[in-house]
Amino acid sequence: MSTFPFLTPVEEALSQMLAEVSPLMETELIPVTQLLGRVLAEDILAPLDVPPADHSAMDGYAVRVAETAVELPVSQRITAGQVPQPLAAQSCARIMTGGLIPPGADAVVMQEWVAFDEEDKVLMLGKIEPGQNIRRRGQDMQLGQRVLSRGQLLDARHQGLLASLGLAEVPVMRRVRVALLATGDELAMPGQALQPGQIYNSNRPLLMGWLAQQGVEVIDLGQVADTAVATEAALQMGAEQADLILSTGGVSVGEEDHVKPAVEKLGQLQLWKLAMKPGKPVAFGRIPRAQGQAEAVFLGLPGNPVSVFVGAEVLLKPLLARLAGRPPATPRLLTGRADFDWHTQLRQEYLRVRAEPSAEGWQLSAHPNQNSGVLSSVTWANALACVPPHTRLQAGQALAFWFIDEPFFDQG
Repeated sequence: MSTFPFLTPVEEALSQMLAEVSPLMETELIPVTQLLGRVLAEDILAPLDVPPADHSAMDGYAVRVAETAVELPVSQRITAGQVPQPLAAQSCARIMTGGLIPPGADAVVMQEWVAFDEEDKVLMLGKIEPGQNIRRRGQDMQLGQRVLSRGQLLDARHQGLLASLGLAEVPVMRRVRVALLATGDELAMPGQALQPGQIYNSNRPLLMGWLAQQGVEVIDLGQVADTAVATEAALQMGAEQADLILSTGGVSVGEEDHVKPAVEKLGQLQLWKLAMKPGKPVAFGRIPRAQGQAEAVFLGLPGNPVSVFVGAEVLLKPLLARLAGRPPATPRLLTGRADFDWHTQLRQEYLRVRAEPSAEGWQLSAHPNQNSGVLSSVTWANALACVPPHTRLQAGQALAFWFIDEPFFDQG
């Protein structure tokens, strides 16, 4: 008799999975120009004020506001990067964008607001306010201020921010290592001639690309023969090399489904069969490494390609965020109006839909074939819609969805 007689709800299963996973502890220093997709390993405190001194926000004239009622001669010219002299009394200074404000000046008049008399003295047009067009020291960031927090997923914006602080390299978490293996003797690699009864292996390229988009290091264990010995050997190899072992296929109850019994033999299977569609025969557990080392996490996805994609989006993405030391991640759920009827039973269903804007908000259309083997539905769709169990959805009703090409958002 199975030790997993019931289907575990998706939210409960994901909560259990995340509770079993600990963030990685290893860190490394990375140049600020190579931070895309990396996770910050510690808080960043500003080592200086940004900007480090008062400077001009535009081309114009630095003045004392109290002296601007009369024409003023130009006493100096200040360009960006030049150290100015104190502003002479009853004068103004020609100043360029980014130029340091000379001591004694308290405003910058933009060049469009001045006129010149016959002696090239400057006449200010309009009312001048103290602080006008001056970017103050520390206006952006102040010395000692926390500007980024540990666990932040870094992108080009953060690279620019860190560079503005003068940081050449910063500590980040080591990349998560994922060992990827596929089972199924019926699978042929793209480029090979199909033999009778074979299909091409789409799961391996799909997941290799998907994992690369998540910024993880992929250890490709290739295609594993449908035997208990080969499956056990691949899982053990993955455990020694990776933080997480990811398999496709072999987790159901067929005579040639060897992954689940192999995990139970080598380690511990903690979850099996989720109340989700597609993707019910998901397996989660642990596989021991060499003595004294922490166990590797195992996630087994079904063999059907849409089940693989949905399982990666719903389960694997939050697991990788947890391993990488990021805050819990969740999709940015939106609400649209379904233009179709749908009925769910015991399982929560993830439908491939196309979300398009309309006068009433987002309009959701479902792909006509929601079979888990129809991979073209994933490229047709731009979103996944979630229909809870025991739901009778009618056209026009609200339905939660998220866009496939958006990253999950940190909830910290």
